[in-house]
Amino acid sequence: MEVALISEGTYPHMFGGVSVWCDQLVRGMVGYDYSFHVIDLLSSGTEPVVWELPDNVASVANIPLWGQPSARRPPGRLARRVFRELLAEFVDVLLAPCDAHGRRRFAEVLPVMFEYAQAENLTASMASEDAVRVLSGAWRDLWADGDASAPSLRDALIALQLLEHALRPLSAPPVEVDVLHAVTNGLGALPALTAHWRYGTPMIVTEHGIYLREQYINGRRGPYRWPVKALYLAFIQQLCALGYAEAELIAPGNAYNQRWERRMGAVPEAIKTVYNGVDPGEFPAVAGEPESPTISWAGRVDPIKDLETLLHAFSLVRKEIPDARLRVFGGSPKGRESYLHKCQALAEKLGVDGAATFEGRVDEIRDAYVAGHVVALSSISEGFPYTLIEAMVCGRPCVATDVGGVSEAVADTGFVVPPRDPEAMARACLKLLQDKELRTRLGTAARDRALAMFTVDRAISTYDEIYSFVGSGRRLPAVAALAESGEPPTLTEEIDALWGAAS
Repeated sequence: MEVALISEGTYPHMFGGVSVWCDQLVRGMVGYDYSFHVIDLLSSGTEPVVWELPDNVASVANIPLWGQPSARRPPGRLARRVFRELLAEFVDVLLAPCDAHGRRRFAEVLPVMFEYAQAENLTASMASEDAVRVLSGAWRDLWADGDASAPSLRDALIALQLLEHALRPLSAPPVEVDVLHAVTNGLGALPALTAHWRYGTPMIVTEHGIYLREQYINGRRGPYRWPVKALYLAFIQQLCALGYAEAELIAPGNAYNQRWERRMGAVPEAIKTVYNGVDPGEFPAVAGEPESPTISWAGRVDPIKDLETLLHAFSLVRKEIPDARLRVFGGSPKGRESYLHKCQALAEKLGVDGAATFEGRVDEIRDAYVAGHVVALSSISEGFPYTLIEAMVCGRPCVATDVGGVSEAVADTGFVVPPRDPEAMARACLKLLQDKELRTRLGTAARDRALAMFTVDRAISTYDEIYSFVGSGRRLPAVAALAESGEPPTLTEEIDALWGAAS
């Protein structure tokens, strides 16, 4: 069976939790009757492969979202007229509510945009004066004359540029396989959608974190004015809803994700949670502890990991335990090194720069867990983090923020604290650092829980069943392309909690 494994900026070109998951899946399927065609949405398309690929990877294809687009002839007069009408409908959908009616309209217009992109030069069309006029006119109808918050010509140019880059996968040739497996929703689902539309191939969507939620978090930090952010996030929201609607099966990495998926119109019967797993042989139980009281952290040094909260918590821990250490293991994504520098500057400002060390990537991730008495995770968004279940299999107790599937992983074998709460994180770390009996008991319980529930063999077996079911052409009777049962539940509470009211 031919499977397309589709991701955005992860496997096999980047390290990180999603890439680990992809590598586990592909390697775990060696010996099964599956051949993988790996498709990765990248920045330039020139990024090197950093993972050693097993023999069941038949091909690797890159779809660059930025960089120089492939040369194609400019659209002719008829194509330009068609595009003006198409873009006007597309923009009108994005400016309207993402309700059941709006989702149906988006589900109709995006496949037409795909057919246009296959036949014509979508990049040139989106960069044309016609496109600027269409968007500016649609915006003008919504803003009163003289309104200082009204979108500018610059806003229109930026918004069209963002949408053009996001839509580039529509111009790529659709992949011909038996099963489409998007390991993220949003932009990463676009190559699956195009093949689904062209060939009728069934698709699966796996979500580790919630794509839309993370886009809202990133959008808050973005440099653009509100009209640009609102238009782009409306596109992402519609795209995610369509990804759920078109999927034969949605396989979130935790049960928490189901809340967002259902609110975006996903049919509950089409959702099957599949937890991440680890190989127990690679993470034997640790023996002994470091000499100095130590908190260990492992992961990608990125704003979404909120290391500032961890550093503030550590400064509070040091007031109670002066010889405590914090060891941070992990590198920064290329182009985002500034966050590492920001964290190093914060450590110096807090007076803990001698005790908090940033040690980069380690060859063996288990060494990061051995290095601490306690493993901490301070993220503001997660799926089902490998850091936790790997540490748990090693027998280390964890202190982690209550995001994504964290509480499902940790349960009562560690401490789960609110995100962005240094005091709560410090209190939990102090409890464990000051009580060896508690550390030992929770560490043993954590290992037992992980071995019972979160092994890679269990995850691989589940995906073998999913591929066999979906690839056989059998259809889940409860799955419909778009639900007709009225308006979807609102996302207002969720979004307000992340961002607050838009202004």
